[in-house]
Amino acid sequence: MSNVPGYPPPQTIVVYTQTAWNRFWSWMGWVGFLLTGIACVVLLVALADYFDTSHGIEEKYVSGDKTSEDKIAIISVSGVIVEGDGFVKHQIDKVKDDKHVKAVVLRVDSPGGTVSGSDYIFHHLKELRKEKENMPLVVSMGSMAASGGYYVSMAVGDQTDSIFAEPTCTTGSIGVMIPHYDVTGLMKEFGVKDDSLATHPRKLMLSMTREMSDEERKLVQDHINDMFVRFKTVVKQGRPHFAQNPDELDKLATGEIFTADKAVENKLVDKIGFQEDAIDRALELASLKKGKTKIVKYKRPVSLSDSLLLGRAPTGSAAASFDLASLLDLSAPRAWFLCSGWPAIASSRRAD
Repeated sequence: MSNVPGYPPPQTIVVYTQTAWNRFWSWMGWVGFLLTGIACVVLLVALADYFDTSHGIEEKYVSGDKTSEDKIAIISVSGVIVEGDGFVKHQIDKVKDDKHVKAVVLRVDSPGGTVSGSDYIFHHLKELRKEKENMPLVVSMGSMAASGGYYVSMAVGDQTDSIFAEPTCTTGSIGVMIPHYDVTGLMKEFGVKDDSLATHPRKLMLSMTREMSDEERKLVQDHINDMFVRFKTVVKQGRPHFAQNPDELDKLATGEIFTADKAVENKLVDKIGFQEDAIDRALELASLKKGKTKIVKYKRPVSLSDSLLLGRAPTGSAAASFDLASLLDLSAPRAWFLCSGWPAIASSRRAD
């Protein structure tokens, strides 16, 4: 029939059967494509993270006009201050890079922390104000703003009516300490001897397994006194009244804590008030209208472990409370602005 004029030529049908080997390579190609895609995504995320100066913290609306460009940012200092270069510093950097932030409310709820960590935060708060052309900064003290918590509050400088304390706030505790524990009596009872070697006897002068000599005690006390002078100098910067009346500060700088009422009476803080009052004062200092300004705060980034556990570990859990590295601080010659005799044992709530 194929040779008959007017009829189409016959069609050839080819049946292709895929072998197991061909199927294997086909699947390998798709797997390779998928892995390459994942690798590209990971590299893009890593690149974005490299150039991300916000360290993953997110801005969160608190109140005010949602559509306003002008902002007042709440920077939170909550918990024990340890290193300083952490969440608090990242909040400061976030404000520094945001041209729409016109004033800051520093929310302090901290018993203090290390001398270096507290001073680090204080320094960068001052730098923030300087770079933002003396941007208004108002302090709102929560349940506690003692020692290092009070120290960082002095970043307000000589700005008037800028430190508010809640009615139940505990503040003050102006002083320095280096914890030292002497277990030599316990060692003698159990027949334990410290046989440590060092380049010089003073290298071991803060060891809890050796008694401290009078000479060593004087050296440590001089060290603490030098830091105490700096603490009082910083207080005079934030409370000009004490710069003019240093004797009054000396009477208060005994490590004593004060209620909010006593703190106002002694001119350690300006007024009794809540966070809302501090925000109103920041609006006033920045010449902003209350109904036309957005109030924001910052959210701590969620870590990979938090994501895998679908949330953070409970603050009071045993796992969160025990920190071996913090426990070692007990025997280290480290100075603290802290309203406690037990620094860093339970560091589940850290400001940084």
